[in-house]
Amino acid sequence: MNRDFLKISNLSVVFPSKRGSPPVIAVNDVSFSVPEGGTVGLVGESGSGKTTIGRTLVRLQEATSGGVEYQGRDILKMSASEFLPLRKEIQMIFQDPYGSLNPRLTIFEIVGEPMEIHFPQLKKAERREKVAALLGDVGLTPDAMERRPQEFSGGQRQRIGIARALAVEPRLIICDEPVSALDVSVQAQIVNLLQDLQEQRGLTYLFIAHDLAVVEHISQEILVLHHGSIVESGKAEAICHNPQHPYTKKLLASVPVLS
Repeated sequence: MNRDFLKISNLSVVFPSKRGSPPVIAVNDVSFSVPEGGTVGLVGESGSGKTTIGRTLVRLQEATSGGVEYQGRDILKMSASEFLPLRKEIQMIFQDPYGSLNPRLTIFEIVGEPMEIHFPQLKKAERREKVAALLGDVGLTPDAMERRPQEFSGGQRQRIGIARALAVEPRLIICDEPVSALDVSVQAQIVNLLQDLQEQRGLTYLFIAHDLAVVEHISQEILVLHHGSIVESGKAEAICHNPQHPYTKKLLASVPVLS
């Protein structure tokens, strides 16, 4: 297992001041690594900086300083054209299963669109075949292709979002609060699905959440983020059953039980 498959070094993200207010330090000198084929959980309350880190890793947010090495190459130093071939290897599953899917498009168009960009050699019939297979992999039937997002439940929409992320055969997926908008019973189903897909496809996850119970269920290691800084890190079992930092203890006291 490659321990430095993804390596974040001294990453900082500072948002400039507005109307005379001081700059906002969203991420403050954060360093960690994600091993190939493993899952690292990044936990913190809203505003802790965890989503900013996730967005920075897929180049949706610009870093102020630091480095992000993916398989030994610093993706923050790449031009947009240099990063484009890697974009299919590094995908993101978004928090909001309602807002992240275009309501005007069919599920075939939503899941198939990334294939058009990254696998332009595929004919439409081949894309349809691949989309149908992907929908089956996430627990939906092929007839879902002709429908639109508003015809599905929140859990089903998140399955569609997962299928879209898988469409370009990624190696690393940034899971940005992928279950926080869902009922607890549905959360467990989605987490179990992500674990199954990881085993089948050899995926690597950075799993971002505010709920330690969810993160413990899927992660081998956990990083606790508070005001943009990592305040505690370690094996998932140690963090969840023997926390050292007061903030980690506060997070643990607020979590529901994941069945």
